[in-house]
Amino acid sequence: METLGYLMDGFGVALQPHNLMFALLGAFLGTLIGALPGLGPANGVAILIPLAFSLGLAPETALIMLTSVYAGAMYGGRISSILLNIPGDEPAMMTCLDGYPMAQKGKASEALAISAVASFIGSLIATIGLILLAPLLANFALTFGPAEYFALFMLAFATLGGITGKNPIKTVVAACIGLMIATVGIDNTGVQRYTFGVLELFEGVDFIIAIVGLFAISELLFFIEERAGGGKEKMKVNKLSLSWKDIRDILPTSFRGGVLGFVAGVLPGAGASLGSFISYTLEKRVLGKKGAFGTGDPRGVAAPEAGNNAASSGALVPMLTLGVPGSGTTAVLLALLISLNITPGPLMFTQNADIVWGVIAALLIGNFLLLILNIPLVGIFVKLLSVPPMYLLPIVTMIAFVGIYSISNTIFDLYFMVAFGVGGYVLRKLEIPLVPVILGLLLGPEMEKNLRHAMDISDGDWMILWDSGLAIGLWVFAGLGLILPYIVGPLLRRGMKGATPTSGSPESD
Repeated sequence: METLGYLMDGFGVALQPHNLMFALLGAFLGTLIGALPGLGPANGVAILIPLAFSLGLAPETALIMLTSVYAGAMYGGRISSILLNIPGDEPAMMTCLDGYPMAQKGKASEALAISAVASFIGSLIATIGLILLAPLLANFALTFGPAEYFALFMLAFATLGGITGKNPIKTVVAACIGLMIATVGIDNTGVQRYTFGVLELFEGVDFIIAIVGLFAISELLFFIEERAGGGKEKMKVNKLSLSWKDIRDILPTSFRGGVLGFVAGVLPGAGASLGSFISYTLEKRVLGKKGAFGTGDPRGVAAPEAGNNAASSGALVPMLTLGVPGSGTTAVLLALLISLNITPGPLMFTQNADIVWGVIAALLIGNFLLLILNIPLVGIFVKLLSVPPMYLLPIVTMIAFVGIYSISNTIFDLYFMVAFGVGGYVLRKLEIPLVPVILGLLLGPEMEKNLRHAMDISDGDWMILWDSGLAIGLWVFAGLGLILPYIVGPLLRRGMKGATPTSGSPESD
């Protein structure tokens, strides 16, 4: 009952006219960003963070808008998968397997509508799971001491590559780069580290500058390199002729995919790619010869879409309750929270209950908004796919520069953002993922603080890090997180070869 009361308070926040307007705006922009091949939700949220600062939005409004962008981008990824056979992001790869064959059969509208319904069901299941699980996990996390928190952060880094990660070694390298950047500034003992006498570095590196530079500016540089001036050809979408029977046939598939996706999302590092893969694979096994997977089976569209959308909402659970992002996009949202002076973790549910429950309520509302947007307005999104990047790029760049300048009003931050953009471009060229860099930057200070605290309590005895059953359990899971990518990862990637990979995309969800 207490949870229900908090949720009602959340609806009071989410249903305020300005919050509802920004939720609708975020859903629309997110769907558009998701539909554009190569951008994905992490890039979308990173690009629009400066907009939130430029508009001077309240913390709850900024979070509502950007979580709506996140949810919308997960919806939008299916559009280019179905119409172009090019996934908008990595989680949408599995949708290509049956979505594109349906479009080739003249059933593009039906594929888009089925995927929208499945995405809605998956997101709804995961949001309900978030409502039920998050408070319980938050209460459990209150028992954590500094040693347990340090082990938890190690678990986050160990699982970061996810079992679908391409190269665990490069993931470790990226995380180390992030941790090194995190040491810049004055530490909690008052000692300057790697500031080189530059006043702007005394407080360390701003998360938002790093994120916008690494994602948005590096994406800009990739577009310039590829000279992607001419947009995609306009797609022809047939008139929708979907019956209630068609919807009814995909409901069991969508429910199964939603549950599996939510579980995958809650696991740190697994993410939406795993959610979509296991949902598709399991559905194929369940139906067996009854299905026509790979040739345009509607259930082959519904399963991965329900899975990846459920996983995206599930990834918010560890981020909100433990302060550990469950995906690349939630890492970006974590940076936003920290920048707004909000400490994510178990205390957030008591100290900032209006914000947390406002965002959760907005997710529920956003699911309905996205369903309403994505079925009747799909023609608009299809037409927007044909807009040449040469027109989109200046807008993205303007938003990034104006937003960053509005945060601190210093030219130095703009130079710093460009430097991070160049660095992100180089890392992506070397196929080193960007999300671990961000995670190292975000979690590094907290890791150091908890390690120092644990050492103070134990008078320098390192055994305190393994002194409790909970800490040992977290270390064991961290070890498994390092080993599993080498065992399971190749098997999963082999199964995902049927879809066309995104060109130049820095991250999945």
